[in-house]
Amino acid sequence: MHGFTDAETDKEHVVLTMGDINDPAPLLARIHSECLTGDGLFSLRCDCGPQLQAAMHKIGVAGRGVIFYLRQEGRGIGLLNKIKAYHLQDQGADTVEANEQLGFGADMRDYSILKPMLEHLNIKALKLLTNNPRKVKALQDMGINVVERIPHQTGRNPHNAKYLETKAGKLGHLFNSEDDE
Repeated sequence: MHGFTDAETDKEHVVLTMGDINDPAPLLARIHSECLTGDGLFSLRCDCGPQLQAAMHKIGVAGRGVIFYLRQEGRGIGLLNKIKAYHLQDQGADTVEANEQLGFGADMRDYSILKPMLEHLNIKALKLLTNNPRKVKALQDMGINVVERIPHQTGRNPHNAKYLETKAGKLGHLFNSEDDE
């Protein structure tokens, strides 16, 4: 476990590593934004907890890899605003509409903290577990070689179907219903 502090936001982030990360072969990796409700409280409203668990399992099976756990709750709007967004969703708004009604963008996450993390760990190439093309682009813009985007679809249930449709339709996440684990 490696800890990092973002000097601009004073947020603390964690990188979990397994196996020999100094091997130049691309590392299996997951960039995961904090989700207390999904990761810790097992909410069915999102797919975050199952995605984190599946990433840990895949890295364990591979024997080496890295998870960047970023403190960007609620796509960067924070826990209390996320709770407000949940209330708006209960009234019919989708996740993007709820964020926008609160005065935020659809996705406020910033991946710039990854650069010092990757440099510190001397990571140059990744096989990225993600459905989010913004994460791939952010890494490529930092000069990281994303040799493969591995679909990472898990956790679909009747309570998060609209949420997942919104992620695909409004945020550009790449889903294939046949890829569900």
